[in-house]
Amino acid sequence: MQQRLTSSSPRTSEPLVRVDGLAKSYGSTRAVRAASFSIAAGEIHALCGHNGAGKSTVVKMLSGQETPDEGAIHLGGEALDLRTRQVAQRHGVALVDQELSVVPSLTVAENLVLGDGRTPWVNRRASPRSRALLDSVGLEHVGLDQPLGSLGIGERQLIEVARALGQDARLVILDEPTATLSDVESEYVYASVRKVAAAGCAVLFVSHRLGEVLTLCDRVTVMRDGQVVATSTSGELTIDSLIEQMLGEAPHHPQKVTAAEVDRDVVLSVEGLTVPGRVQDFALSLQAGRVYAVAGQLGSGASDVLRAIAGLVPEATASVTVDGARVAVGRPIAAVRAGIAFVSNDRKSEGLFLDKPVSWNLLATRLPDVTRLGVVSRRRWTARLSALVELCGLDRGRVGQSVGALSGGNQQKVFVGRCLGRDDVRVLLLDEPTRGVDVGGRAAIHTLLRDAAGAGLAVLFSSTELEELLDLADVVVTMHKGVVVQRHEGEPASAVLLREMTHGAGDSAAHGAVVAAGGDR
Repeated sequence: MQQRLTSSSPRTSEPLVRVDGLAKSYGSTRAVRAASFSIAAGEIHALCGHNGAGKSTVVKMLSGQETPDEGAIHLGGEALDLRTRQVAQRHGVALVDQELSVVPSLTVAENLVLGDGRTPWVNRRASPRSRALLDSVGLEHVGLDQPLGSLGIGERQLIEVARALGQDARLVILDEPTATLSDVESEYVYASVRKVAAAGCAVLFVSHRLGEVLTLCDRVTVMRDGQVVATSTSGELTIDSLIEQMLGEAPHHPQKVTAAEVDRDVVLSVEGLTVPGRVQDFALSLQAGRVYAVAGQLGSGASDVLRAIAGLVPEATASVTVDGARVAVGRPIAAVRAGIAFVSNDRKSEGLFLDKPVSWNLLATRLPDVTRLGVVSRRRWTARLSALVELCGLDRGRVGQSVGALSGGNQQKVFVGRCLGRDDVRVLLLDEPTRGVDVGGRAAIHTLLRDAAGAGLAVLFSSTELEELLDLADVVVTMHKGVVVQRHEGEPASAVLLREMTHGAGDSAAHGAVVAAGGDR
């Protein structure tokens, strides 16, 4: 258990931020109902809630993106009319949105002042202040004149955080700031947040990572069905009690499966998997009925392993078999034909057709199941769609809507659901299966994966999140700098996993672990 570190600045009796009775409707949908809470100067205050609870709408009203139908927002004792983002910024509100707003074609320095009305374009060059902002979020290795497009998604997110922290705001709102970050990168965000809070700023922190909420934040406000249902100090809560507040019921933890409880036959075997410069001599065997995880921080090689098995890394070399039959490496069509399905960590760019309906997205890869003589059969389409919607727990009334209109959790259900209920799939690979998904959606997706394993699939996912690894995986293989560190069954200690993911285990231990990671042979 991490020791909880909170800001140490003195709290004033009068809150710096006060939200009184905010309400917002979209047509007949009541998104927020009379939400009220306050944040003191120097306080880090969490806003939590399951998918559709209303927290994103509250963030939009506080940041000037939406106008409340009812209620008031007070900042420093003054009632504000925050009708635009620019107005909110002038009153001292800075936002790190969950959707990245950086511009890849601009330099890092230009992105740091993007949208800041205090800085004229003629002065939008690198400065000592810009350098200090980058260093504060762990980007000492990034150059200010470097094109942002040359950076990875985690580095871009850290630049988004640095930009908000550099606006000298009275209220900083961080909406899922660590969703795309590794644990190590997230620590830089935590340190920066504590620093601005210690200087007297109010911080509103929205996150689906409940462990970081309880570690970082002073108080937690929980929303459910558009209403505030509780505000508690972090010390009063556990992860399970917080989930119960969010969902209205106690959390369910999937039952793990041991090797003795399943058929010994190996479905997927991987030996000697190497990606030049990224992965060295990875080996693993998967049994049907079990859920396996490759655990590592960004750059560890975990994502490369899954993409290589899926045939998406042309330069990869390995011996891969499915049910004993050899699969050509570096050829995605060969992987698909062998029964390997892959769910990317980027559903928007590499997974879903955002402007197409939910129904179209669910059935896009299974046309042989819904056609006859090359023509779509309405009967087959309807039957297959109905089964998938029920399997994934989706709202039947929304299957005709574009998938881009759904929440992140429901989008991910569609992406995963596309691979389920198929006779031609033997192995399911998922790279960060619940990235950017709230606790309710995460539990639903974990249940889908556990059920998929129960139906006879071999399931392998990669993750940077300890909580997910401990909750879902029957077997965890840790990686560091492209090399397997160790293989764990049962309930490994979180501290052990974290150390192996961040520091490895030394060259000799890592070499021995490669052999040990051969799986259930």
